[in-house]
Amino acid sequence: MLGKIQELSRRTFLKVTGASLVGGAASATSGADESTDAERRPPTQGGADAASLVAHRGFAGLYPENTLGAIRGSVAGQSPPTADRVKADMIEIDIMPSADGDVMVFHDDTLGRLTDAPERMADQYVWETPTDRLRELRVLGTDEPIPRLGEAMRAIPSEVGVNIEFKNPGSADIRFAENLDGEALETQTELWMDLAEDALAIAADHDNEVLVSSFQEGALAAVREVDDGVPIAFLFWDSIEEGLAITEEYDCEALHPPRNMIRGTDFFGNEYYDGQEPETFADVDLIAEAHDAGRAVNVWTVQTWRQAEQLQEAGVDGLIADYDGLQRYGAGAV
Repeated sequence: MLGKIQELSRRTFLKVTGASLVGGAASATSGADESTDAERRPPTQGGADAASLVAHRGFAGLYPENTLGAIRGSVAGQSPPTADRVKADMIEIDIMPSADGDVMVFHDDTLGRLTDAPERMADQYVWETPTDRLRELRVLGTDEPIPRLGEAMRAIPSEVGVNIEFKNPGSADIRFAENLDGEALETQTELWMDLAEDALAIAADHDNEVLVSSFQEGALAAVREVDDGVPIAFLFWDSIEEGLAITEEYDCEALHPPRNMIRGTDFFGNEYYDGQEPETFADVDLIAEAHDAGRAVNVWTVQTWRQAEQLQEAGVDGLIADYDGLQRYGAGAV
């Protein structure tokens, strides 16, 4: 359907420290895949020393998030050069369209928090803003502009994986993390089709391994419809059961839960954000559930070395982190 992107065929990601960031076997050809699911997607290897490092928005704790500067810093491993600075195994970036339909790398729906947009534009939606105007803005008080997806992809070395998170398709009318069906699912999927087609076509021009993730079921459905060879991951929010149901429905290669969903850690079921009430999650071992099905578990958002240590001991495959030195101490020390 999309030429080169057909060749992705759910390829596995880097195994830098013995962990795969996505469960799935690799076929780099566009021919028919006659292997079984088990052969295509063998179980990943967990363990305390196995977790790979995913730079959340390009290590948002160190750099202006989702910018070329953040990407370059994340893959350089220098900020400034010190023994504990390590390169990311994968870069996580967020995308949504501009008013002109260009795929922009940006997290928020509106401009106020992240850019120097004037006050009258603070609540303006990204997808209602022309590309040229977006490019004039600067991110978080720096000289960094909002990049297009193609620019971001060119800045990431081919050996580094890319996790593209679909944030918004250009509509305020999206449904969040629900098991949809029938007309509701069809409507939500249609909202994502243009962004899915454009983003996957851009990704196909590069040799990086690409994983698409989203909190939105419609986004995953659109990616599967555009090209079912592209690995996907559902971002869990407030329900383990719902997250697993959507993961299974779309046969996701990976799942991305928040850190407080990982059983066996001190923070399982505790509040995620300051002031948030503790969650009551089903007592489910997500690591075991995922690995039994040959899926990888990449956990967001890791902010301290102690969190990283406990998550690695629990057996996660990837740490989606704001900082690059979190594995310096503890069980996952490098």
